[in-house]
Amino acid sequence: MTDDAQADTPAWAARKLLRAARAGTLASTMQGQPFASLVTPATAPDFSALLLLSDLSEHTRHLRADPRCSLLVCGAATGENPQTAPRVTVTGLAETVADAALKARYLAVHPYAALYAEFGDFALWLIRPLNGLYVGGFARAARLRAVDLTPDPAAVAAIAGAERDIIAHCNADHPDAMAAIARAPGAWRMVGVDVDGCDLARGERVVRVAWSAPVANAGDVRRELIRLAREARG
Repeated sequence: MTDDAQADTPAWAARKLLRAARAGTLASTMQGQPFASLVTPATAPDFSALLLLSDLSEHTRHLRADPRCSLLVCGAATGENPQTAPRVTVTGLAETVADAALKARYLAVHPYAALYAEFGDFALWLIRPLNGLYVGGFARAARLRAVDLTPDPAAVAAIAGAERDIIAHCNADHPDAMAAIARAPGAWRMVGVDVDGCDLARGERVVRVAWSAPVANAGDVRRELIRLAREARG
């Protein structure tokens, strides 16, 4: 069943925000000098951040010299004041990973990156969150620890083990439901699913859909998809 205890907490809000982010700011350092750059993140099933970086980039050289870094992503502001935007900063250590499944997950939410993902100077990087700061708007901040941000490992493993079958079933048998859940017409397909939600794609447009709370197994995913489809159809 879904973990209602985690719903509506700063950690859950932070997880939803980073899972949905398609752009962010990476902060690195070189010889003590801070440096910030635009990056396009994705997330691994365990909530580690994924980045596809070129060895020619300044920030990549920084990470190779010092893996300490932080990643900031922002949501939409609720008014004219930019400070009303929810945002989360996660800090951690960056490392390169040679994992075909994680690379496929990255490309599922950044399909345009397939044009250069196989170039010799590009590599997949992973940042495991050590700490975080979630700001839900003006004067609404919460410090987060790794334990706050990390999903239940058993649930992560259960969903990862069922992901291929879930995606295949939804795309083959329920294309109308996928379009309803995406809330836009067209040939939408599920391209990713995890404990916090799923990703739906139509061509190069990808939308993130969050569950009502973190899920623990494939049965929970099915119930969440049924709920989302019913809500979308009124």
